[in-house]
Amino acid sequence: MRAGVSTATLFLRLNNEDAVPLLAEWGVDEAEVFLTSFSEYAPSYAEQLAAKKGGLQVHSVHVLNTQFEPQLYAAHPRVKADAYYFLGETMRSARILGARYYTFHGVARLKRTFRENIPRVAGQTAEIAAFCRKFGVTLAYENVEWAFYNRPGVFRELKAACPTLAGVLDIKQARITGYDWRQYLEEMGENISHVHVSDVASDGTMCLPGRGVFDFDDFFARLQGVGFDGPVLIENYGNDYGDIGEIRAAYEFLAEKAEKYGAKK
Repeated sequence: MRAGVSTATLFLRLNNEDAVPLLAEWGVDEAEVFLTSFSEYAPSYAEQLAAKKGGLQVHSVHVLNTQFEPQLYAAHPRVKADAYYFLGETMRSARILGARYYTFHGVARLKRTFRENIPRVAGQTAEIAAFCRKFGVTLAYENVEWAFYNRPGVFRELKAACPTLAGVLDIKQARITGYDWRQYLEEMGENISHVHVSDVASDGTMCLPGRGVFDFDDFFARLQGVGFDGPVLIENYGNDYGDIGEIRAAYEFLAEKAEKYGAKK
């Protein structure tokens, strides 16, 4: 296992073109690049980031999901075509950055009239995954409270229709949904591509790893138990910490855990 940081943690603090070289300067092993606007999906922007990343390995890319991901499932052909255009731009950018995974939310459960149709969504997800594979990128569905994978069981059904699908375990989002993160871990198992972590204080306030009461030893041991050997990435919000330098300390905390537990051989 390796420790890392998602640039989402620096959202509204530093733009990616400043966040990426800072993480490289800190000696961070791996990162997820959070692309946050249509202009940032352009391959020309990825080229700027690639020129600044030094030895930093970009494991995955993440987008501001509601901008085009739900529309990939649209019935209207023009809406769907436009969404696939931006998906293509994102995949080209992922390839430039060397990212092998695409952190994905997909359908948004925002309307009260939303009706879950797993067979339909699963089939469309397989099409999206096949499109990403053309660029050498694996689609990785994340458990997210307001998105399609918002409860244990959904990933298993999507995976049945889309064998190449990977999973992203987010303990923050598990906490928000009210389900135990262990249920998501058990479901995704060996299919986990990477993990998003944060910590929580005794009063329920989210904070950086190592600053709260979350049992990271148990967490890493359970990751080890399913043979996980990928990156554990800090993904916090900008108001979860004070000085940016606190992220570096949290990274070092995680790096020690990752070295201690490694992967099950």
